[in-house]
Amino acid sequence: MIQNLIPLLLVAMVAVGLGQEAETSKLPTGPGFDPKAIVGVSECTECHTHSGAVWEQTVHHGTITDMPRTEKGREIAKKMGIRRIKSESLCLDCHATSHWEDEKLKPSSGVSCESCHGAGMGWVKLHGEFSGKEEGQETAEEIARRWKASEAAGMLRPTMIADIARNCVSCHVVPHENLVNVGGHPAGSDFELVAWSQGSIRHNNFYTKGKENKVASIERQRLLYAVGILAEMELLLKAVGTAEGMGDYAKANARRVSALRKKLAAAAKATQQSDLVKALEAVGSLKLSLKNQPAILEAAAAITISLDNLAATSNGEDLAGLDSMLPKAEDYK
Repeated sequence: MIQNLIPLLLVAMVAVGLGQEAETSKLPTGPGFDPKAIVGVSECTECHTHSGAVWEQTVHHGTITDMPRTEKGREIAKKMGIRRIKSESLCLDCHATSHWEDEKLKPSSGVSCESCHGAGMGWVKLHGEFSGKEEGQETAEEIARRWKASEAAGMLRPTMIADIARNCVSCHVVPHENLVNVGGHPAGSDFELVAWSQGSIRHNNFYTKGKENKVASIERQRLLYAVGILAEMELLLKAVGTAEGMGDYAKANARRVSALRKKLAAAAKATQQSDLVKALEAVGSLKLSLKNQPAILEAAAAITISLDNLAATSNGEDLAGLDSMLPKAEDYK
């Protein structure tokens, strides 16, 4: 389980640059980063009471309170010229759920529901109204339309596995070069989608009304593992492909690509799944040099195609070769 991970959760403290000028990230950020569309945790826990109880025990819940108190957090803030981490600082993007109040960005809570499932203003009411009927009275067609409309309004549902994975990775791969090179921030955390989704943050307890918090099925775990590799590879390649100098940021992310490439090779060999094989072909002999950035970004685009197709077509049954690679329950974070 997650223990003493505040230093790791500094992985996405997107900071205001020296002289208080904001550094603009070249990398994508998650859908929760729209403070004007945040409705707040209480709007979710009104119905998802048991999930909220799980969240309150996680590092995600306390990160915006705990992180600014750490020596490492204060050290990074000082190097980056940040006077107040919790006030109008882009550190909030990945260390908090923030809302817009009195023309200022203010933290509402730690990393919470909308950080992972999308800012809820457009969908939170829609997804829970049961098509104007009582719960359990909708037709299958009405349920499908409700979910489709909620997704179109910005909701990230668990079925949207590629988007969920990308959202996680957008904070577990640091999206700002100067934050690493100047601030001394870690370039990322040792993230793996199965271990990090099935541990302390797992909240699969809505339909059992809190009686059971189910671990994902083996088929789902296989898909999470494969999708997680590709989502991380996609963003790491973009990070290396857009790096402006050979500093700690570029070097650390290149090392992560090299390590992840080995995992991808093992997964492709074990399953012979076509999307994993194509992804490996895109990166197998890729030279990780700043002089090769156009090719690196082309490889990232190829990974995007493989990731989207894998998520859309696989139910995990074709990935049985991954079973020996899946993290054990005792290794869940």
